[in-house]
Amino acid sequence: MSAARYPFSAIVGHDDLRLALLLSAVHPAIGGVLVRGEKGTAKSTVVRALSALLPAVTAVPGCRFGCDPAASDPACPDGPHTAVAGQLVRPARLVELPVGATEDRLIGSLDLQRALAEGVSAYRPGLLAAAHRGVLYVDEVNLLPDHLVDVLLDAAAMGRAHVERDGVSVSHAASFLLVGTMNPEEGELRPQLLDRFGLTVDVAASRDVETRAEVIRRRLRYEADPAGFAAAWRPEDAALAERIAVARTALASVALPDGELRRIAAVCAAFEVDGMRADLVLARTALAHAAWRGADAVDEADVRVAAALVLPHRRRRAPFDHPALDPQHLEDALHPPDPPPDPPDPAGADPDMETYRGDSAAESPDMSPCRGDSSGGVGEFRARVLELGGVGAGAPGRRSRARTSPGRTIRASASEGSGLHLLGTLAVAAPHQRDRGRRGPGLVVHRADVRLAVREGRESNLVLFAVDASGSMAARARMSAVSGAVLSLLLDAYQRRDKVGLISFRGAQAQVVLPPTSAVDAAAARLRALRTGGRTPLAEGLLRSARVLAAERLRDPTRRALLVVLTDGRATHGGMDAALAAAGLLRRDRVASIVVDCESGPVRLGLSDRLALAMGGGCVRLEELSADAVAGVVRAARSA
Repeated sequence: MSAARYPFSAIVGHDDLRLALLLSAVHPAIGGVLVRGEKGTAKSTVVRALSALLPAVTAVPGCRFGCDPAASDPACPDGPHTAVAGQLVRPARLVELPVGATEDRLIGSLDLQRALAEGVSAYRPGLLAAAHRGVLYVDEVNLLPDHLVDVLLDAAAMGRAHVERDGVSVSHAASFLLVGTMNPEEGELRPQLLDRFGLTVDVAASRDVETRAEVIRRRLRYEADPAGFAAAWRPEDAALAERIAVARTALASVALPDGELRRIAAVCAAFEVDGMRADLVLARTALAHAAWRGADAVDEADVRVAAALVLPHRRRRAPFDHPALDPQHLEDALHPPDPPPDPPDPAGADPDMETYRGDSAAESPDMSPCRGDSSGGVGEFRARVLELGGVGAGAPGRRSRARTSPGRTIRASASEGSGLHLLGTLAVAAPHQRDRGRRGPGLVVHRADVRLAVREGRESNLVLFAVDASGSMAARARMSAVSGAVLSLLLDAYQRRDKVGLISFRGAQAQVVLPPTSAVDAAAARLRALRTGGRTPLAEGLLRSARVLAAERLRDPTRRALLVVLTDGRATHGGMDAALAAAGLLRRDRVASIVVDCESGPVRLGLSDRLALAMGGGCVRLEELSADAVAGVVRAARSA
């Protein structure tokens, strides 16, 4: 028998997280909660404890989709539920979506047993159906393939799941409280997906000694006697559950005064959020908070609390900035200054005639000044594609083609693939049914008929940057341009969920500034703090890169790597012959590479071209570092 779940009321600290979960339980239309935090901060414990507080669910007996007898889904695949005999009362479910889940597991698929035994196309529900009217919990949501995140966020937003595959066309209700947890050090969610979560909370372990001691004290008591510990906290949990039920009932009668509605719009405008989703979620969260505290109308305090949960992940910010709100900015947005009065119309002006009053140089779209970073910042480079050739099998991501189990099915195969390709299997078995003496419905399938599904998706890669930080590169304009190029490539890696590493070489040695990691923002911070000067140990930089890549292959054999060397090609320490020999080692190890030629001036020595040729990779000039140039060179280098 499983141990009793850790009580929600016994959680120490994490006030924002607990409030976000409770408000989402009061008003599920908020859109779920994303919990960001380092490992060991009890994220999963808090989420799993929430389900015990949710009101019990009354369901139609035998309905696999959890229909409510009082308002059943007219399109329920198990319906229609017109004459329901009795009803089933059960606790709200907590359904967990594992990281390795396939799309079939999430949305459902053809019922293979019935298809083979009875020859009918029947739908087998997935986890979205099981989570209806409960909680769907996704641990490490940032590690899920993007297409799965899209599917579950669409279902959470619409309250329905749509399945069109394998001859099955089904739509069913899928209204659930979505909760995702993630460790930002393992990679971020794309901004488009981040925005789909209603609320976000950052959690961290407390630095207060007494708080940490109490966490340990309670955890040890729970581990010694889970049932007794849960029983001791049952009254507090019951009180919270009752408060949720009361707030849910009262929610419909809570008023949103026009003044607070305008305050919500002003706050969202002040933080320059995209679209209108933030305004709607902020309004719903403020209503839920008012209902939670027993008020009959939303006031400024409700808007303030809601804004702290709704806006951090939606505000306009630089790619590697921490998603947190400036408290003073929030206060200013909550109390905007009164707009100045409209100036009186000039005498004799036609009230129907619009007058242009703008400054022609400042406001004409054809005459606006360039806002790019002239020093070579991220705005000057648009390196969006660094795609390795061939088909890999690495961790899910968005960079290179890969054979992945949750990817798109491209064909059936008798010898390779993952999972059953049902239609391919049936197509092979069907012509032999008379010879196999089939009688009645169904098919006789032999082992030799089985076909596997070959799926293709996208993988993430390891992008290792080797940056020449020697004296010949140390001119301010040059290193500024190099930093801008690398930051642009880091932004690309951030969006494609890659791992990145950073090596710097200067003086007489090469240094691993950042070992391979998914924390791309850490690479950006280390790059900004990079020291320059001294001679150019090019060979050492390449050899250190080779060692790092070899170690990473042992640690993560399926993840393919790309080495990006930014240098002017000079080798003033160790000599060019040693550098070319090191480049040859990388070529023999079949390391995909690209050299970014940072040489400047009217006379160019072409040393970077020699280096790229020895490495078996491509070469582009720093000023040519555009999306098309980089993509073409990398693909050519990989196919050579």
